[in-house]
Amino acid sequence: MLTKEATLDLYFMEARARLIDLAAFLDRVERAPGEADFRLGALRAALEEMVRRPDGAAERAKGVLLALSDPTTEPLSAATTKSAVGAWSGRL
Repeated sequence: MLTKEATLDLYFMEARARLIDLAAFLDRVERAPGEADFRLGALRAALEEMVRRPDGAAERAKGVLLALSDPTTEPLSAATTKSAVGAWSGRL
């Protein structure tokens, strides 16, 4: 297992780039005309899930995934779309 410093040495720049990319994406969405759909709310909920966990609570990835996932257990009788959208519309 790597130390915290070694983990930062290996992965910090990649995480930094992804964070900047996410911020740029949110800026583009906010500048765009029209109304956002449920996906923006789901993404914000996932971000809140990630940052509200205290240090040492190493379950952030699980929390983010669950915030974006459909928690229902009953299958749909028929698909409503032809592709996945990456977030559950019923959460918000």
